[in-house]
Amino acid sequence: MTAIIPAQLAPDAFRRAFRRHPAGVVVITADAEHGPVGFTATSLTSLSLRPPLISFGVSTGSSSWPHIKDAATVVVSFLQAQHEHVARRFATSGIDRFAERDWHRLPGGEPVITGTNWLRAEVERFIPIGDHSIVVAQVLQSDLHNDGPPLLYHDGSYHSIP
Repeated sequence: MTAIIPAQLAPDAFRRAFRRHPAGVVVITADAEHGPVGFTATSLTSLSLRPPLISFGVSTGSSSWPHIKDAATVVVSFLQAQHEHVARRFATSGIDRFAERDWHRLPGGEPVITGTNWLRAEVERFIPIGDHSIVVAQVLQSDLHNDGPPLLYHDGSYHSIP
């Protein structure tokens, strides 16, 4: 009997499927002593309450990957409606994403987007999968002071909830 191998979904169809799925927008930053790096992500997930664990995906072909894989800690900045320009900048390749002074460093040296709620997390492990690596990190600290409307990504554009 011949085994039937299921057809693989085409990348464009896969992208279209997830364009229809709204997601919160964050910027993930780190500094592995080579200068600050960061990228826009919609893949942030809470994994566990005890201990407090998060995960996110990062392309192993991205310019941020070599720095993220060497970083002991990362910071997740939760973007709000007024941060769309930040999301766009950190999603753009080939530019200095930290040229604007809308960020600062935490006492441990990690870069964080100013005016955002954030989580500081210690990297626990990497899980290589496809063309990405899933980063698992334990949350060590948070600053959740701002209750503005979140920035969402849906169908190829940014949105907010009033």
